[in-house]
Amino acid sequence: MEITLKGDKEFENIPSLKDKALRINLNENIYGTFAEIGAGQETVRHFFRAGGASGTIAKAMSAYDKDFSDAIYGIENDRRYVTEARLRKMVSHEIKLIEERIDRKKNPNKMFFSFANTVATIDFAKKYKGHGWVGIKYQIDPAEEEYNEIVLHLRFKENDARLQQETLGILGTNLIYGAFYKYNEPRKLLRYLYDHLDKDQIEIDTINFSGPVFKDVDNRLMSLQLVKNGMTDAVMFAPDGNNVLPARVLYKKNILALRGSFRPVTKVNIDMYEKSLEMFIKENKVDEDNTQVIFEITLSNLRAEGEIDEQDFMDRARLLCSLGHTVLISNFQEYYKLVEYFSQYSKSRMGLAMGVNNLVDIFDEKYYRHLSGGILEAFGKLFFKDLRVYLYPMRDEDGSLTTSDNLKVHPRMKELYKFFKYNGKVVDITDYDPNTLNVFSRTVLRMICDGEEGWQSMLPEGVSKLIMQQSLFGCETEEIHQKN
Repeated sequence: MEITLKGDKEFENIPSLKDKALRINLNENIYGTFAEIGAGQETVRHFFRAGGASGTIAKAMSAYDKDFSDAIYGIENDRRYVTEARLRKMVSHEIKLIEERIDRKKNPNKMFFSFANTVATIDFAKKYKGHGWVGIKYQIDPAEEEYNEIVLHLRFKENDARLQQETLGILGTNLIYGAFYKYNEPRKLLRYLYDHLDKDQIEIDTINFSGPVFKDVDNRLMSLQLVKNGMTDAVMFAPDGNNVLPARVLYKKNILALRGSFRPVTKVNIDMYEKSLEMFIKENKVDEDNTQVIFEITLSNLRAEGEIDEQDFMDRARLLCSLGHTVLISNFQEYYKLVEYFSQYSKSRMGLAMGVNNLVDIFDEKYYRHLSGGILEAFGKLFFKDLRVYLYPMRDEDGSLTTSDNLKVHPRMKELYKFFKYNGKVVDITDYDPNTLNVFSRTVLRMICDGEEGWQSMLPEGVSKLIMQQSLFGCETEEIHQKN
């Protein structure tokens, strides 16, 4: 549904950047400021060039000098300027100024906005491609006291500063237009950020929506859309449900990752997490206070019959968040890609905790046929890092245990496996809870769906209660039937 705002002029279609900027400019009620730091005034340039900008732009500025920036927006604790905190200060400060300087009684229909970005483009050595924060704080209803906000983080992929600047200007224009005219369809708004852009120009790896028009938007689902749409390979969200910047969470950290379906999270998952973490923090070069544990779900784990079941994803997310964990949703089917991703942010020691079946899969050549160097290339990327695998045992049908000593890999892989095991890259979790070895997520899920009793004891404390209270994974309880 096409949104029409008070003060709109007639437009047949809005395909071009110029038309997007012009539609904003020709609405006499949309009025605000542009504050752009670090990559020129690329967004506001589109609005100046489109025509009719005098009715839209209250002010356009760049505070390139750090002392000027501090004088205007305040001093950051860590003296960094390309941060989410800096961006939020910028949009809030500029909105405050508009409200102070524009008489609301004389302008009852004005919808105020503040657009801002703080960006670092590619450096001269071309070692760092650059990144930035972009956001808008704005009104849809002039009477609404609370403002709406969209804040995103981007990474540049181009190798030329001028091209990066142009890309930023296009993205900013798309964001402002989407904020006003697509706020009722946030998924489309997300996709339209790439209008007139290609995915090899820019990556959006974090986005958060807030405010009255986005009160029903779950930022975890929005984060899933980023991966699903190919806008980024991985997104991360914190226990509070908001998307967080992976670079900020992982920077220079010791990282322990657990991959799973967590459908639902069981006592086995938590035992594996607790025991592998105990072993990990006892390692040399691992600082307990500088360690980040990540629960990772791959997109392939979210697919049901070819489509991603978003409700199912939300059920898993709620449970992991309730246990206080940080979750990564990734497009990395192979473990070496996950390790490569972590290595962008940290050179410190890393660990992967996994079950026997996962490790056997790692040694399956079929996953590496697309690589020119095959499995050796993948293992070079996986194990040359300062990485260790913590292996959780598996109880077989005859009651025996499979560990790193007796697991079976393909005969061609046997010597390769021995090499990594004897070099200490694969170690067994020995202090496991034997009572959890018979717990499987798929069994618990089947019991929940079939209404069988007994599954509650297989889950961590509080998780079964949450499943029943919120009817997760199709769970129906007597209480729910009575309410209905």
